[in-house]
Amino acid sequence: MFDDIKELCGLCGTSGDEERVREYIISRIEGFCEYKTDALGNIIAFKKGKNSPKNKIMLDAHMDEVAFIINYIRSDGTLSIDMVGGVDPSVVIGRQVVVGKELIPGVAGSKAVHLLSSDEREKKPKMSELYIDIGANDKSEAEKYVKPGDIVYFAPGFTEFGEDKICSKAIDDRFGCALLIKLIRSELLYDAYFTFTVQEEIGIRGAKTAAFAVDPDIAIVCETTTASDIEGVEGADKVCCLGSGAVVSYMDRSTMYDRKLYDLAFELAKENNIKCQTKTKIAGGNNSGSIHIAGNGVRTIAVSAPCRYLHSPSSVADKNDLNACYDMVKALFEKAAVL
Repeated sequence: MFDDIKELCGLCGTSGDEERVREYIISRIEGFCEYKTDALGNIIAFKKGKNSPKNKIMLDAHMDEVAFIINYIRSDGTLSIDMVGGVDPSVVIGRQVVVGKELIPGVAGSKAVHLLSSDEREKKPKMSELYIDIGANDKSEAEKYVKPGDIVYFAPGFTEFGEDKICSKAIDDRFGCALLIKLIRSELLYDAYFTFTVQEEIGIRGAKTAAFAVDPDIAIVCETTTASDIEGVEGADKVCCLGSGAVVSYMDRSTMYDRKLYDLAFELAKENNIKCQTKTKIAGGNNSGSIHIAGNGVRTIAVSAPCRYLHSPSSVADKNDLNACYDMVKALFEKAAVL
């Protein structure tokens, strides 16, 4: 699983531009399941298990990562950008990036510090104040390499550090994709559907069509979620903690999760000695928001890996938590199939 996480995090694929990620996933699941790609670009796979389940189960992870899109080429050859997904502008300045289909190297810049007013220095930067420098001398030179609508990504860079920590862009949600790949390549106790979905970061769009196509009874969404377990953050504001295991939510901004599945997760954690925690703050959302209201309704639960500095080029996760998520998803799947 960790080899897949590393490879997937090194790929560039945001909402509407998931092709590289999709091709890699297909290369890893081909021969282990049946699959198709829908009009939006979702991969919908079916894996035959040893038994037929009582309930049709759908396991989901999204392929896209946050990124930026060029909306204007300025006279000096720098590129104006806007967000694809939610990115805090303060984590962008000075970062190395890659631009367009050819992944041209560049750097994110902003107004020089010595030119900022005292008021500007006290305020967070705005995305409209940032730009990308690809080394072009002027607009005409930049136009030889890029155009409005091209995507800008944080430059790939996967690092292992500390005790069992990994650091990379796009852990959200390439981890979930790697988890599903591992399940597909293993022997399953029951038949299952797997959806690798697009456009989660701009409004949980791909999951809506995937859930309509599969029409599951129960869905398990494999995700990452924000961990704010750092100095100065207390109580519920920590949300969840690295090293404390899989995160199972009761509610977020897009979903009220199935209460019986939520309770079942903690029962299974106790029975199987799986580290498990809940989110202590009602915040964020994921593909569950589209899936649970699809068709006639879908009983839905999300299992997430705690991740510091989410939606940045340096997201941090703990390998032990990622393993706990895999164990939890597998246990939930096998139990939910026959509920």
